[in-house]
Amino acid sequence: MSEPDTKFGDYGGQYVPEALMPAIEELTDAYERYVLENEDGFMDEFRERLRDFGGRPTPLQRADQLSERYDHEIYLKREDLLHGGAHKLNNALGQVLLAKYMGKERIIAETGAGQHGTATAMAAAHLDMPCEIYMGRRDINRQRPNVFRMRINGAAVNPVDIGRGTLKEAISETMRDWATTVERTHYVIGSIVGPAPFPAMVRDFHSVISEEIRQQSRDQLGELPGSVVACAGGGSNTMGAFAEFVADDVDLYAVEAGGSSLTVDEEEGVAPHSASLSTGEEGVLHGARTKLLQDSHGQIMESHSVSSGLDYSGVGPELSHLVDEGRVTPVTVGDEPALEAFHRLSQAEGIIPALETAHAFGFLEETLGPDGADEAAIEEPVVVNVSGRGDKDLEAAIEETEKRSLDAAPTMEVFEE
Repeated sequence: MSEPDTKFGDYGGQYVPEALMPAIEELTDAYERYVLENEDGFMDEFRERLRDFGGRPTPLQRADQLSERYDHEIYLKREDLLHGGAHKLNNALGQVLLAKYMGKERIIAETGAGQHGTATAMAAAHLDMPCEIYMGRRDINRQRPNVFRMRINGAAVNPVDIGRGTLKEAISETMRDWATTVERTHYVIGSIVGPAPFPAMVRDFHSVISEEIRQQSRDQLGELPGSVVACAGGGSNTMGAFAEFVADDVDLYAVEAGGSSLTVDEEEGVAPHSASLSTGEEGVLHGARTKLLQDSHGQIMESHSVSSGLDYSGVGPELSHLVDEGRVTPVTVGDEPALEAFHRLSQAEGIIPALETAHAFGFLEETLGPDGADEAAIEEPVVVNVSGRGDKDLEAAIEETEKRSLDAAPTMEVFEE
């Protein structure tokens, strides 16, 4: 039997209360049997449902205008076309289906941008499982359309008011629920974070992204990509896009949220960014050792990003290890360049990206654009993972755009009295 990955170099592990260890052991056994060994045809059913319910495979599309702008062959992996509008369904459907195979009666999940919560609510409705979602109050206010989508799919949305009311607090509250209801509840963690086996399991469910990129690149381009680019918060879409290329000569770029600045004022206890891979230090958060944002006393710092899905103080342990090994290159893009890229992709290609995804396109502009840092730095063909569509971000994008004078933004005067 295949053994699950519990450690990635110095990172990973199972730093959880004793009350959760029976659930972790039960989940590890189920992951080994059903996911790694395909017992009872679990993976066959998973892939069938991804096809029929999710709409896989998603296309690999040449970005004609961006290719011309950057004088590079740019291709888009269209995860925004997956049912629900983001890559999140891959993992949510896999975990909810696994919960049914395990005989669980209830699904809980956390969400930041709302895409994971929406995907989990959809998967739970599809598989006839009751579902509760924990979401920070600040993120609820930023992502009202996704809150409605979760509720219309039958999920209860529980506001989290502690701390700054973002993803970190939502995860903490979901873990508290899980600790008291482990016998009948499965916690669908939304990224490659948390105690083992979650980081490996979430990666495995999302690896369908890079499996498809690999085959589509060979079929359409006659070669593997030179580079794969993906935004990185917790890291689920990142590892999904990278997984099948780690052993290949393909450059991998994880684009983090640079926020408003990479400079931190420890007295405030808030980092004005979410760049754990680029600036974080080793520590323990939400059940795993990884890179995270912490002050000189080891206290977890609050993060910031214009995109709620990247607004997290840590990152997946496997990504931390791959960065230490030099296999993945972390880069940062700030709030304003990400907003510029949000408008630029919309106008150039007719694709409105999630604000999270926009960071990846901000990296292309900062590196390959007219004022780019180094046009030779990115090997082509370049595949950018379009991790989600931007419908959920329109209100936030309007608000943030109005605060700034952005060259790429359309005029907003039509909305004025």
